[in-house]
Amino acid sequence: MNIKKACVVGIGVMGNGLAQVCAQAGYDTSVVSRSEESLERGIAKIKGNLAVLVKKGHMQQEEADRIVDALRARATTSLEEGANGADFVIEAVYEDLDLKKEIFRELDRICPEHTILASNTSTFPIVALATVTKRPDKVIGTHFMNPPPFIQGVEIIKSLFTSEDTVNRTKEFVKSLGKEPIEVKDSPGFVVSRMICLVMNEAVRMHEESVASVEDIDKIARLCFNWPIGPFQLLDLIGIDIVAAVLNAMYDETGWERFKPSLLMVQMVRAGWTGRKAGKGFYDYT
Repeated sequence: MNIKKACVVGIGVMGNGLAQVCAQAGYDTSVVSRSEESLERGIAKIKGNLAVLVKKGHMQQEEADRIVDALRARATTSLEEGANGADFVIEAVYEDLDLKKEIFRELDRICPEHTILASNTSTFPIVALATVTKRPDKVIGTHFMNPPPFIQGVEIIKSLFTSEDTVNRTKEFVKSLGKEPIEVKDSPGFVVSRMICLVMNEAVRMHEESVASVEDIDKIARLCFNWPIGPFQLLDLIGIDIVAAVLNAMYDETGWERFKPSLLMVQMVRAGWTGRKAGKGFYDYT
């Protein structure tokens, strides 16, 4: 079945970017969030992203206005309303396994039988989400990178239950968004989170040991590895609380000490210094 209607559940850091790319690709896109305020913030962020594309000459203002108006018209706080009739759903809520399971139970009840239920989780096993539905063969992981409009690679995570048809349809959908799907095993942290979270965690530990300053470690990553931003800048962009949660999830799943979050990271989360969204992280954004 051709995918015509997409639904994004969550409109935070990842969700607003996912809604944007789906709408830009021409899909009839609905977006669901817990409150009217979060919907407005998310749509305002999308409007700002599109304004940058217009300013750079990559998009006409009329097209940007059309995308924003269409998303606003399909924005809702009701999962029943947003997901009903969708062909492809991407869950992009906070990394809380119990919350994600509850959403998948509801999506399974609401959506047509053919609907593919995808999760943007960067951590949790897809099999754990599949088992709470009556369609485990149609549950899959689609781990987009932050920010979704600008990063091309997408991890496609196939669980023990996921059918080849679901994998193929998902890959075609991801390609239609202008992205490159890369299939990986349903393993803790998959590939991206397992690699990059270790790098960020080690960067914090080196700073704790006074090996180098935050600024100099970031400078080394940019100048020696040719990274666009350093590990501390990336921590602040993603959210220190989110990275700590991902590390904890991988640590709980494997028991491997290397995934245990550094003490400084844990303390900063407790202090509420979680990065850009809080105005303070390893850098000050006030």
